[in-house]
Amino acid sequence: MAFDKALRRQKIRYRIRKKVSGTSATPRLAVFRSNKFTYCQLIDDENGVTLASASSKEPGIATQKVNKVAASKLTGKLAAERALAAGISTVVFDRGGYLYHGRVKAVAEGAREGGLTF
Repeated sequence: MAFDKALRRQKIRYRIRKKVSGTSATPRLAVFRSNKFTYCQLIDDENGVTLASASSKEPGIATQKVNKVAASKLTGKLAAERALAAGISTVVFDRGGYLYHGRVKAVAEGAREGGLTF
């Protein structure tokens, strides 16, 4: 039987999404990491809207000469700034099927340092 990483991650994502859901008061902080960049969104699942987003592609982060973990931490801080500007201080964290380690953990730490509470 072939091992399919994407299928495994999809199953984990579904299992997480059964338990984790965002509202307008406490949106879901969803993390996606590609090979090169890290993205995060604050999502209100009740209305199906993205309230704020940030990525390591943005000019303020991409121009800095830092490694991917440090860029992810800056992405989390930027997401927290935008959330606080939108009047959001509490979120639920959705690791998106990834292990809570490395870049995913860095996004969470950056968001906490930026002022968000999980």
